[in-house]
Amino acid sequence: MQHQIARRTLLQAAASAPLLAANSPPFVGSPDADARWIDGEPPAAPAEGQCWGLAWPRGQLPDTTPLAATAPDGTALPLQSWTLARWPDGSRKWTAHALPALPVLPTSVRVAPGKASTPRAPLRVLETAEAIDILNGALRWHFPRSGTMLLRAVGEGGTDLLGPLQLTGEIRLAAPDGNRVPLEGVVERVALEQAGPVRAVLRIEGHHRGAGRTLLPFTLRIECYAGSRGLRIVHSFIHDVDPAAIFVSGLGITATVPMRGALHDRHVRFATATDTMFAEAVRPLTGLRRDPGAAFRTAQVAGQPVPPLDQMRAPVPALLDRIPAWDAFRLLQSSPNGFTLAKRTAPDMAWIDAGEGHRAPGLAYVGSPWGGAAIAARWFWQRHPSELEIDGATGDAARLTAWLWSPRAQPMDLRRYRGTMGMEGYAAQNQGLDITYEDYEPGWDSPLGIARTSEVMLWAFPATPPTSQLQALACAAAEPPRLMADPAQLHAAGVFGDWGLADRSTPTRTAIEDQLDRLVDFYTGEVDRRGWYGFWNHGDVMHSYDADRHQWRYDIGGFAWANSELSPDLWLWTAALRSRDPKAFRLAEAMTRHTSEVDVYHLGRFAGLGTRHGVQHWSDSSKQPRVSNANYRRIFYYLTADERTGDLMRALVTSHEALRTVEIGRKVPGAAREALPPGAIEMSFGTTWAVLAGAWLTEWERTGDRRWRDRIVAGMDSIGRLPRGWLTGSAPYDLASGRFVDGGAKIRLSHLNAVFGAVEINAELLRLLDVPRYRAAWLDYCRWYNAPKAEWLAKWGEPFGPRNLREAHSRLTAYAAHATGDVVLAARAAGEFLSGDAGLGLHLGDPRRPLPGGGVEWPGISTNAASQWGLAAIQNLALIPEALDAAAARQPPGGGGA
Repeated sequence: MQHQIARRTLLQAAASAPLLAANSPPFVGSPDADARWIDGEPPAAPAEGQCWGLAWPRGQLPDTTPLAATAPDGTALPLQSWTLARWPDGSRKWTAHALPALPVLPTSVRVAPGKASTPRAPLRVLETAEAIDILNGALRWHFPRSGTMLLRAVGEGGTDLLGPLQLTGEIRLAAPDGNRVPLEGVVERVALEQAGPVRAVLRIEGHHRGAGRTLLPFTLRIECYAGSRGLRIVHSFIHDVDPAAIFVSGLGITATVPMRGALHDRHVRFATATDTMFAEAVRPLTGLRRDPGAAFRTAQVAGQPVPPLDQMRAPVPALLDRIPAWDAFRLLQSSPNGFTLAKRTAPDMAWIDAGEGHRAPGLAYVGSPWGGAAIAARWFWQRHPSELEIDGATGDAARLTAWLWSPRAQPMDLRRYRGTMGMEGYAAQNQGLDITYEDYEPGWDSPLGIARTSEVMLWAFPATPPTSQLQALACAAAEPPRLMADPAQLHAAGVFGDWGLADRSTPTRTAIEDQLDRLVDFYTGEVDRRGWYGFWNHGDVMHSYDADRHQWRYDIGGFAWANSELSPDLWLWTAALRSRDPKAFRLAEAMTRHTSEVDVYHLGRFAGLGTRHGVQHWSDSSKQPRVSNANYRRIFYYLTADERTGDLMRALVTSHEALRTVEIGRKVPGAAREALPPGAIEMSFGTTWAVLAGAWLTEWERTGDRRWRDRIVAGMDSIGRLPRGWLTGSAPYDLASGRFVDGGAKIRLSHLNAVFGAVEINAELLRLLDVPRYRAAWLDYCRWYNAPKAEWLAKWGEPFGPRNLREAHSRLTAYAAHATGDVVLAARAAGEFLSGDAGLGLHLGDPRRPLPGGGVEWPGISTNAASQWGLAAIQNLALIPEALDAAAARQPPGGGGA
């Protein structure tokens, strides 16, 4: 009862005080927090362990308080907890939690102070100088600290079930059809990051090597959950080769699986859909001219040992060796809309078509009643060309491979897509920008340093599992079940700036909520309707639409891939945060996996910077922190405790150093080129400093290292001391001290400064840090950016100048209105938002219209407009809901221009 009372108090706090002040008093009471499945109900099949994050109000959860988990009926659940972030007072802000694989999954999980239960068979970790072993019941995972073997698995009775597991690959030299060079992964470092009892995590680093070359660095995170026979592998690699000289033509993970028993007792499985499975034997006993008997056919189909051969009907036992034995199988997903299955009897024999289908979930199994292994790649068909391969099934050991890039497909071709003749000077390049919106520059369109992360499941079994179990594992690997914290509790904790829970209490709020839902539905549908798939593309969306062609502008310069332009990541995550909507969550998750990896450089001269939107994700020459933006990754990291995303954000804390040699504004016509103080660069407040501040804030709250807190404060204080504060727009920035140098009293407004996460990160910073000058400077900017011309001139006496994204900037006006209690300003903000001026506009009804031949389109759509409308809608609903109602009553909202 004590926890229920505390929860009620927590939710009342959420309803009465949606915005927490920086000096809010500590929470009083006994804390607890709930998590539920984003799909509403627990999956029908047991999950392979779960990991999620919970947020706590400032001062509520002391650092030393132990935490326990219970199901809704009060049953204790095994739990492992750790701290992700702390408030400035040292209390815990974010905690991470892991559940083991459970036979029955609860509908929800409550975490509260208490002694955690441990699994019936907790994980045990043994370390030596040569290896790390994880013992999970009778299953032992062995990880050498060096060499080409990543791991092997030993099962009950010391039986080898799997191993070695290795990274494999292939490159072509000089041309896409050049000589093939095989690659193998070589382990260089192994670190134990967690050691149970519920969850153990290893980080493995190394390079691929082949023909005297060392290339394609990799990082693997391997997660083991108590009670599971599987491992989750988060596979990341960096593309570090010249795309015109070396073409990656294969990239995969291969497991060696010992094969036991007669050929007719060896089984092969491929998931071909969510409810179908290719289930065959190496030597089939079904469909023969002579029937071996129902018991034999039934056992083989079920994956069980067949009865003794002396019980088999004649003449089949004497003719077994006349039945072909199939040595190799492969399922090739060459496009998002089709796969083929083939098999052969020997390497020098023909491949025989074994079937085809639409979208394979991505799981394959090989083994026998005496042991086997399965592997599954998430986003298998979405990230074509992918492949699952089984080879050597008739021998002593089969090879089970998940190809993340199939060697049967064309090699990766990451060369530039356009010629460079006549594009040598900035003037010509700016002409290209003027016509196709693409900022091209020779040598700045390189993919060298981009990365990709994939998720793979690997299982070791003592016997061939039932087909229904493998089917369930395939579905769970393709669409993993997710626990997510209760949005009401996240809101009450005061995390991630200004947002509120869904509110349909009035017609105006209902209309806004309806459009928020429709936008998520529309983009989820567009991903599939437009085929935004492929290894390097999956997760991104297009920037702008061409209504004449009824096509997104995939081939028109900067109008093609969005690359996080104007914060679609942040919009989708905020939508998921407030609703726990599975569509928003999974769309945002895929986007984060893409934009944090493919659109960002992880080594080389651009390390820490991202690439502006373009036809290829790396083709634009503008390399900026606004794309590598940690603010776009924070919500995913804290909701899921994903270690890879934590690594990527940590790498950004020093990304400002790249700006010593990469000048963002080098091509801007007429830009001032005054001599800067030694060690200083010109830095914009919103598209650069606020972006960097998000990385520094994350590192400070994760580690407690005050260097990053002090660097934020230095920037805030120095902006506050400028004569025009935030209205200055940009100023010389001293990289060593983290302070801005007085850039004069000029006002330089940019419509981009607030739309790359600056609004959201400032809302957090001003609650955490007391810097009065900065608060005043930010409120000035919020009040005056959208100010009417007469008011602006009366205040500043300077040319009014153009304004863009008025609808999006309504949330700045709303922020100032809420912070100061100014009802007149709130009314102005509501009018700005409902006007639709330079934005998407609020449509009363569904604006989507059908296209000939199928599909739909949203007139006037662009991802810029959708993202900024979504963020403005969510924040205005949180800040000025009554003003929105009043404004709508005076002037019913209509569709605005894009």
